[in-house]
Amino acid sequence: MSGSDGLSDALRRAREGWAFRGNERPDFATKPGPGQESVWDYPRPPALVPDSRTVIVKTKGGEHLLAQTTRAIRICETASPPTFYIPREDVVGIANGKLQESPGETSFCEWKGRARYWKVEGMAERSVGWDYPSPMTDSKVIAGHVSFYPGRVDCFVNGERVRPQAGGFYGGWITDEIVGPFKGDPGTSGW
Repeated sequence: MSGSDGLSDALRRAREGWAFRGNERPDFATKPGPGQESVWDYPRPPALVPDSRTVIVKTKGGEHLLAQTTRAIRICETASPPTFYIPREDVVGIANGKLQESPGETSFCEWKGRARYWKVEGMAERSVGWDYPSPMTDSKVIAGHVSFYPGRVDCFVNGERVRPQAGGFYGGWITDEIVGPFKGDPGTSGW
């Protein structure tokens, strides 16, 4: 059943179920230093922010370039390290066939919609990236963009190697500019 906002009851419950929404940093959050951001100051629903820094994604060990851009969209959501979404035309791995759709693998985000996954041809059984072919209205700006798991491929922001978000499922990009603790770390399942 849908409400007056057009959202199903299940989707509305998922969106309302979060304890933290970025309007007040919890006591356990690390205080950011100069030039740093706290993931606890990020909003929910997430902010979608253009980012002109150089973002590079390569296969593990750097053998193949998968993507390079200065036109990323950074998604900042409470408790999570940002994810960087790269315009599909800057994802050379799709154009040269190195990245292939991972058939049958999907997930659903209450803010962005149904995800499709990508894997490296001949190199990985696990997916290394994802996109939202038909994102929800508030996330339309990431249509035609792909994001990557920094624990499964090598990711860089302005030359800094990105560290992966814990938990396996999450795809946050941890750099020196952000502080947590982050969703996905041990003991964070109630966030």
